[in-house]
Amino acid sequence: MIITKNTSLQDLFNESVNTLSDLQPGEIFIVKQLFRGFEWERISKGNRTKLGSMFFNYANSAGSSIIQPLGKTPQNQQQYKKL
Repeated sequence: MIITKNTSLQDLFNESVNTLSDLQPGEIFIVKQLFRGFEWERISKGNRTKLGSMFFNYANSAGSSIIQPLGKTPQNQQQYKKL
């Protein structure tokens, strides 16, 4: 999928969930790392925040068997662990 400034929030969320399959069990990550650097920069700050909230809710519900929230980094970014 090509990420642009017009990519919907739902498409961004779906892309982040699909990328989880590329991670190895035990790997620790933040949502930003699920996108290539230039793709992440195309996402508006507001949508990045909303995407983070959606992903956190997913990790605590439907995705709880795949990923585990670990807590925040010193930069206030939520970390996750692939199970």
